Amino acid sequence: MYFSWERRTDQRGRTYYVDHNTRTTTWQRPTAETVRNYENWQMQTRALINSERQNFQQRFLLPMACSPEADQLGALPSGWEKRVEGNGRVYFVNHNTRATQWEDPRTQVMKGAAGGPAYERSFRWKVGQFRHLCQSNSLPSHVKITVNRTNIFEDSFQQVMRYAPHDLRRRLYIIFKGEEGLDYGGVAREWFFLLSHEVLNPMYCLFEYANKSNYSLQINPASYVNPDHLQYFRFIGRLIAMALYHGKFIDRGFTLPFYKRMLNKKQTMKDLESIDPEFYNSLVWIKDNNIEECGLDMEFTVDMELLGKISSHDLKPNGSEIKVTEENKEEYLSLMTQWRFNRGIEEQTKAFLDGFNEVLMLCGMQEIDLDDWQANAVYRHYTRNSKQVTWFWQVRFALRSFDNEKRIRLLQFVTGTCRLPVGGFAELMGSNGPQKFCIEKVGKETWLPRSHTCFNRLDLPPYKSFEQLVEKLTFAIEETEGFAQE
Repeated sequence: MYFSWERRTDQRGRTYYVDHNTRTTTWQRPTAETVRNYENWQMQTRALINSERQNFQQRFLLPMACSPEADQLGALPSGWEKRVEGNGRVYFVNHNTRATQWEDPRTQVMKGAAGGPAYERSFRWKVGQFRHLCQSNSLPSHVKITVNRTNIFEDSFQQVMRYAPHDLRRRLYIIFKGEEGLDYGGVAREWFFLLSHEVLNPMYCLFEYANKSNYSLQINPASYVNPDHLQYFRFIGRLIAMALYHGKFIDRGFTLPFYKRMLNKKQTMKDLESIDPEFYNSLVWIKDNNIEECGLDMEFTVDMELLGKISSHDLKPNGSEIKVTEENKEEYLSLMTQWRFNRGIEEQTKAFLDGFNEVLMLCGMQEIDLDDWQANAVYRHYTRNSKQVTWFWQVRFALRSFDNEKRIRLLQFVTGTCRLPVGGFAELMGSNGPQKFCIEKVGKETWLPRSHTCFNRLDLPPYKSFEQLVEKLTFAIEETEGFAQE
């Protein structure tokens, strides 16, 4: 009898043979030829299975899945086709014009669309663009996370924090201990839901509800009682970024001011209304009434109760010695607003954002300093005192009447980028090195402004009125795009 084979007899006295290698049985006595043929068949079958499994995994784990089911942006426009090069890079073919391009046509701005200027994007378009960017920047292979359902918080914390941040952008393969389910997306969805339900539970004292009628979450100032709270906030930041990157849902949501803080947007007094209506109404009353006539005696201080203890904090240096008056109450209201948003949670917020930005960098919206821009501008065929330049810069006129988003659009129109280098406008770079922003007198008053992004130059025609300048400039930065040669 050959090695690993055993001869046995069943209850009816019939003889059969057991192969312990494959755990199979047969009525036929194994011979040298049958064993050899069987082993060859096994090897071929195993090779075929491994090959098919590898092909399947490559299709499933590639950063840009080409199947319609995996595409988050929906169907391509009529006449378009999506193809993949040998190196895996995706490109798009326009059979209407017989042209190819790298950019997905579904993410391009629709010309002449109704409902606002071109720089405004619908929420659906933004989500589609975000999903496209995440898919196109995803990494090959996968990351395995094994957790116990009964200890999902601590197990997940240990494993997520063990990986390098960039590894968390790979496909996730989640395993629940003792369960045989394969993760083709469903297990990961359940993991995100269960884990977020656990870590965001106010019972852990890391987060709290905004108020009795608003169950949105905000960071709990008392979270410092846990000595490892900053590491936990960093972990939660990573988790939220992973959910966004991989397109998974979490169980709970945060307050609007918290989202604005993540995007580095200014939090206003009006934002207080949703999280602390009583505090907001108190500030509104102070704003709308003459506090000196009402006899209010206040200083630039605030009392805070935390874990049963009341402590006093100065809103500014020596605030306890500075009276609040009608003249300075706007400053008082501004400081009180910022204190209410940041009270005792600065370190926790920083840890959360550090963890978030490790996985998914958010630059937010950069504030454009007009004084810095003007101080580092030069002119050709105009002077600093030319009326067109005056209209462009001065208070109440063109650029200062734009909101920050329009200013960023103008910056992108002139320089090709919506971000400034470290050092501001003084450090702008052109094609041949440092190149300051330049306004040049070019063309006729019927022309639109033009930009030369390689030289940070704006060609501004000699318009006859301020209204004409604003109209032409607005149209140029909102409705035009592309490059040309002169």
